Amino acid sequence: MSSTVSKPCSVIQSEWVVYLLRCADNSFYCGITNNLEKRLRQHNGEIKGGAKYTRCRRPCHIVYQEFAMNRQTASQREYAIKQLSKAQKQQLIQPS
Repeated sequence: MSSTVSKPCSVIQSEWVVYLLRCADNSFYCGITNNLEKRLRQHNGEIKGGAKYTRCRRPCHIVYQEFAMNRQTASQREYAIKQLSKAQKQQLIQPS
């Protein structure tokens, strides 16, 4: 008899993360990734890669993240966050 392990339907698995960084100059950077730990290391210059924007604004710290079902959804949410004012981004990262 073979046994199959299934995950509950209520558990949402996602490969994509929309994230918001606070840079050393107190500015925000928004991006998407499927490997947040690696991407943060890139932004902080520990490994090759990262955005040109964060290169001269290190160190950067993750202040917000949300999961997306796929790259398209993550990209759409990233765009929406980038359209927010700095004050609105501040509200987004405030704990509820």
